[in-house]
Amino acid sequence: MTILVYAVDDAERHPFEMPGGFRHDIVFFATPAGEEGAPDELPEGEYWVRLEDSKRIYDDGVLRIVSPLDSAVTAEIELSEEQEDWLEWMIEHGIQRVRLE
Repeated sequence: MTILVYAVDDAERHPFEMPGGFRHDIVFFATPAGEEGAPDELPEGEYWVRLEDSKRIYDDGVLRIVSPLDSAVTAEIELSEEQEDWLEWMIEHGIQRVRLE
């Protein structure tokens, strides 16, 4: 099953296809509501990914995740090819707000 990623602020932009598991992965890329320029609230299924974060993650080739049990523990997860392609799409078009369907 594939997920379609829509650019909320660019209705004319064709959606980007991602594997079904991306529905769970996107939370690792998303900026928490109300932080660093993200809207205070987003409708269900919408996410804000700061352009600066997209660029940094893409350039690094890894996603850094902090343990929910111990903030001193982090892990680096190498980006999949699909994640790299999605970030490239986000960066190329200046997309920050997306909706998954």
